[in-house]
Amino acid sequence: MKQDFAVTVARVEGAWQVRPFEDDFTNVRTSVNAVRNLRSEGAAFALLCVDNDYFVIVRPTPTRVQFLLSDATAAAEDDFAADILDELDVDIPDADEEPYAEGDFDILADLGVSEQVMQVITDEIDWWASEQLLRIAEELGFEDELADL
Repeated sequence: MKQDFAVTVARVEGAWQVRPFEDDFTNVRTSVNAVRNLRSEGAAFALLCVDNDYFVIVRPTPTRVQFLLSDATAAAEDDFAADILDELDVDIPDADEEPYAEGDFDILADLGVSEQVMQVITDEIDWWASEQLLRIAEELGFEDELADL
């Protein structure tokens, strides 16, 4: 799997549509706009894999944007991860802390990935970010589509 990638995921007429989009991971709004531009009536979100070190899930709603960052400690050395923590209004941790996820663990709960399952997946620090995202995709039923991209 590529070192980094960005995809939008939308539920359309009972099926998942997974599409890549260009994101250089310098501006959080790129992924927010990619999801909003889908104009999906159903669930829609973005999955971002950054250098296979960490992932971000971005889910705009009518009232706010939800984020989940798989490794908050990445923000100590990575501006994009720091921007995600800024969006979450969370302080940047020290680089020497143990990796931990930060954000909205219930971001996909209404689709079938509970907070508890998301916590278990993000706690797997021995997995690459792409492996964690594939596990989330498996929970939702679009792992083949994601793997194909």
